[in-house]
Order: sequence, then C-alpha cells, then structure tokens
Amino acid sequence: MSNQVFLLPDLGEGLTEADIAEWKVRVGDTVTVDQVVVEVETAKAAVEVPIPFEGTVISLHGDEGSTLQVGTPLITVSGTPAAHEQHREEERAGSGNVLIGYGTSEDTRRRRRRVGVTRELTRPEPNRAGVAPRVISPVVRNLARKNGLDLSRLPGSGPGGVINRADVEKALAAPPETADEQRIPIKGLRKAVADKLSTSRREIPDATTWVDVDATDLLAARRAINAALDADAGVSLMALLARLALAALTQYPELNSTVDTERNEIVRYGHVHLGIAAQTPRGLVVPVIEKADSLTTVELARQLRDTTELAREGTLPPARLTGGTFTLNNYGVFGVDGSTPIINHPEAAILGVGRIVDKPWVVYGQLAVRKVTQVSLSFDHRVCDGGVAGGFLRLFADYLENPITVLGRL
Repeated sequence: MSNQVFLLPDLGEGLTEADIAEWKVRVGDTVTVDQVVVEVETAKAAVEVPIPFEGTVISLHGDEGSTLQVGTPLITVSGTPAAHEQHREEERAGSGNVLIGYGTSEDTRRRRRRVGVTRELTRPEPNRAGVAPRVISPVVRNLARKNGLDLSRLPGSGPGGVINRADVEKALAAPPETADEQRIPIKGLRKAVADKLSTSRREIPDATTWVDVDATDLLAARRAINAALDADAGVSLMALLARLALAALTQYPELNSTVDTERNEIVRYGHVHLGIAAQTPRGLVVPVIEKADSLTTVELARQLRDTTELAREGTLPPARLTGGTFTLNNYGVFGVDGSTPIINHPEAAILGVGRIVDKPWVVYGQLAVRKVTQVSLSFDHRVCDGGVAGGFLRLFADYLENPITVLGRL
C-alpha cells in the first residue's frame, strides 16, 4: 500500500486554476477508478473531476470555495501501486480527454457527457437588455440569488469581465442601491479635494474657536476707500478681510506654518502665501496668492479679482493651486453664519468669515442695530495652544471693528 496524490488536472482551454465547489467524498471514504470526487468551477464551466485510481481518502487539499492552481494537490488516497500503474497505462494510451489524467472507461465517457450538460446548464441567462452577465460559477450565481443581487448590473473583475465570488461579496458589503438614489463616482477634482480633506482630518489635531464681530465700520471703510478710487480699481470686501488677516498674522506668525512630520519640526514661513477658498462650477478650489503680505490693499484686491476669475473659468494653472501657507474662507457668501472649516493640509490654520447681517448690538451701553458677522479659526494644535489662536482671532476681530486705524498703517 502507498499513498497517491492526485493533482488538479489540466482543465483545458488555457485555464490555470479552479474553485472547489463541492466535495463528493470525505476523508475515510473508499473511492474507485473514475469515481467523481469533486466538482470544481473554472472561468468556463462547472466540471466534475473523477479520480484515476482507487483507495481510501486520506486528505482533501482545500475547503469548498477555495482556489487551487492546476498541478497542485487535490486529494490524497491510499491505494495499490497497481491501480496507479493502470491509470498511467490508460493515460499513455490517450483518449483526448479534456481533463488530463481521466480514465477511458465507458463510465468516464458517460460522465464526460454529463460535464457537457453541466456546461450548458451553467450558461448565464440574458438580462432584460438581452446581454448575459458573465457569470461562470454556479456557486457565485447561487450566492447572488440567495441575496437578491442582480448580476446583470454587476461589473466583473475576472478575465474577460467574468464575475467572481469576490465581486459578489464586494457588492453585498456595499450599501444597497435603490431605485430612488443615484451613485456618483468620486473622481477628478472632487476626489482630489476629498483626499486632501481626509488627510487633514486624519493627520492634524485641529481645534476651532470663534467670535461675533460688529462689522459696521468695516463696510463703511470699504465705501470710503472705493469712493476715492477709480471704478476699475475697487476694493472688494474679501480684499479687506484678507488685508486685515495678513496684518494680524504679523503679530501671530505661529499660524503661518506647517508641521514637518518626518523631521518632527514646525516650519514657520517668512512670507504669507495666501490661499483663498473659492467655489467654482468644478467644485471647491483654493488658489494661492504668493507673498500676499508684501502687496498693498489695492494690489491685493486686483490679484484676488483676477485669481478668482481664472479659478471660476477653470483656466488657473495647477501651480497656482498649491503652495499656500494660510487660507481665508468667506463662507458668508452661502448665506450661513458660522462654520468649522477644515484646515487646508499641510497648512496650520484656516480663517473663516460668515455672512454680515443686521443684529441688535450694544454700543456704548445703548442697544443698536449693527452689521454683525461671525469669524472662526481652525488651527493645528501642534503649532500653538489656544492662547495664540484666541489672541489672533481677537486681534482680527478688533481690526474688523476698527479698520481705518489699521489700514492707515499699512
């Protein structure tokens, strides 16, 4: 007596692997020559595999659902060498079997005809459009049927687009899609924004602080400035907000920095490359104005106007969308009062301004209606503590409430 290892035979048609669909025998069973011991699934069909010798099953090399490569052990039996030699003689005689190693008995030929029937039965049914989903495995089809999964709507990742078990399991793990919902792939600009914001949330321990501000004098200052300028050189509200934010940053340079995680260092920049969050038809972009702190208010206003126009047209060079050191976000244009903006990674802070609306406000002990806004600062807690962040935001708020005294020094 000796142990004989039966290898997964050549399945023909260039196939190199197969999934074990169902074992027909168990360890301890006695098998005879040409007895079907397993049903396997290939990328072409379900196939019953007979064993070419007899004996007692010692081990099964793989669980149902597992994948085996052609030429690797399938089943081990203990039998007589004579039975194995008979198989070799039949193999040498040649019978044109698709499964190399099959015997040539009448039983095998009948079984081979059953395999052909199995191939016919496992052909996929066409969907409503008349196109059959490329599903070969009956186990895969059965798994989809049990879970109510429409295979005609499922893309396949196998050779030639064949739907395999992994494709079905992935679809079952995903949230169900109903008739009244639409699934939109995250790609292009939206994917770039999503990746950057996800990185920010994942890597930066951020915190947010905010304060309400009387912006009445800010609006008055803008009117006074524009009255003294040519019509084409007008200063926008965003330009004034940027100018005052840059002024506050000179007192709190900790916020104009980044964290070098590889060297475990805080990198503080010598100039402010100001990012301006802008909503465009293509989505959110943050164009950058280099060395914004070195520009006059009028120059800053002009660059802001030109930059945001190019961004909305989608003609801004990619280089102008990177390299920022601090970002200003005017979310008030969307009609909202406040926000906790996500830091534009790898920067250390982002300043946000809400809408300006009429609100009751106490002025010199008297109740009055004033133009009020809310400003917020999200900051990287690694570069500074709350005292620095709060100090910057309070200073920026004071500048908004008394802009003329600040702008007169710039």
